[in-house]
Amino acid sequence: MSELIGVLQVSLGVLVSLAVVGVVLYWYIQDITQKKHAILRNYPVVGHLRYFFEQLGEYFRQYFFLGDRDEMPFNRATRSWVYRLAKNEGGVIGFGSTYDLRVPGSLIFVNAGFPVLDEEQNPTPPLVIGEGYAAQPFVARSLVNISGMSYGALSRPAVLALSKGAAKAGCWMGTGEGGLAPAHLEGGADIIMQIGTAKYGVRDEKGELSDERLREIAAHEQVRAFEIKLSQGAKPGKGGVLPAAKVTPEIARIRGIPVAVDSISPNRHRDIANVHQLLDMIVRVRKVTGKPTGIKTAIGGRHFIHELCEAIVLRGLDAAPDFIVVDGGEGGSGAAPQALADHMALSIDEALPRVVDTLIEFGLKERIKVVASGKLVTSARAAWALACGADFVNTARGFMFSLGCIQAMRCHQNTCPTGITTHNVKLQRGLVVEDKCERVAHYARNMNKEIDMIAHACGLAQAREFRREHVRIALADGRTEALSQLYPYPGRRDDAWSD
Repeated sequence: MSELIGVLQVSLGVLVSLAVVGVVLYWYIQDITQKKHAILRNYPVVGHLRYFFEQLGEYFRQYFFLGDRDEMPFNRATRSWVYRLAKNEGGVIGFGSTYDLRVPGSLIFVNAGFPVLDEEQNPTPPLVIGEGYAAQPFVARSLVNISGMSYGALSRPAVLALSKGAAKAGCWMGTGEGGLAPAHLEGGADIIMQIGTAKYGVRDEKGELSDERLREIAAHEQVRAFEIKLSQGAKPGKGGVLPAAKVTPEIARIRGIPVAVDSISPNRHRDIANVHQLLDMIVRVRKVTGKPTGIKTAIGGRHFIHELCEAIVLRGLDAAPDFIVVDGGEGGSGAAPQALADHMALSIDEALPRVVDTLIEFGLKERIKVVASGKLVTSARAAWALACGADFVNTARGFMFSLGCIQAMRCHQNTCPTGITTHNVKLQRGLVVEDKCERVAHYARNMNKEIDMIAHACGLAQAREFRREHVRIALADGRTEALSQLYPYPGRRDDAWSD
């Protein structure tokens, strides 16, 4: 019997060896005869290692080869900071910082000789959006809020965890252009409903904006405001794409589109071709819904915002948006063409002060609230935005990290290993809503807390007192210059509201 087993084992070993040789021989012949890849043609079989390591390189580099401050789009130090806030472990480190204060663009806050004592500190007050212009103004409680990420791009567990966490922390949550989903409402968060270029969720049978659908959405008390998206930082001039595999019956129903067909948004609103048509749309949505209505856009220069302000002065404050979300060119939680992601639109570092300055020049800064967005995932970057003149900060990827995102760069492939951007039920299982919603809430609360901490160190009672002179920026020669010198506050135009 033992001899028979031995013979079978030898035979099995021979068969396995022959199979391996056969596979290698097949690869060899296939590689040496194909004409598309020079490496494989010259180095058959072993040439596959090059493609294998190239594919895995982006995942291994962040763990084994790059320093804490080297990686893009977010380095390990930044991700670790967010993870600690989300786990409520505090942003405390030991033995000094790895943040190099001499690198051009580094932020340095001007500490006060006599910081504010604990007993003298005031909580940062809420800010009302749309007061005096919308029938139902929105009292926004948090400095830091969840930027628009569509249900469809994100999984249901991710949206539900974000909504529940936002409700706990008192921050708002943007729907993204994919429409209002039951998971948004189920979590109990304040919602800003985004109207994208395809009008998903508020469109009629012809794909045009529907007043009836606007009223239905606005009837939900949790929907606090509407946001007309002109463009986003990741891909200005390009509409969103949700692959057919992600267009489930539920998503199709929410968006008002066919099931299992690529969901492709136009690259702009077909009914908005100039600033006056934009203002017409803002007035229409605000009148129909009774809710504050604003816009979201990436910024390429001064021309657009200047033209918009001139039109508002011409038509009156009733025609103005209640808020403007300024999205930096470095933004982007979803998929985008690399040509646009790399080279289109100004960084938030330049776009934000340009927008704020123009609003000041035209006397509109008090009327129009400003929301900054674009890689503002840490309290220091958020505090910088407030010092520039922003009233609020939105972040998408910061909250994705709070959900457990590991920057696997698979958001567009439906294979997200953490269950955040996939509709694969097996992968979604890893995202436990009850746990992750707590991390979302911790991240939002701790971001607000640390922003106030920076303000107190600058001698300010609360974070809405930040001004540009409280921030210094490192220059190329290693010196620093005050943000108020790099971007001086402009004077108000004498003719802005003259008769």
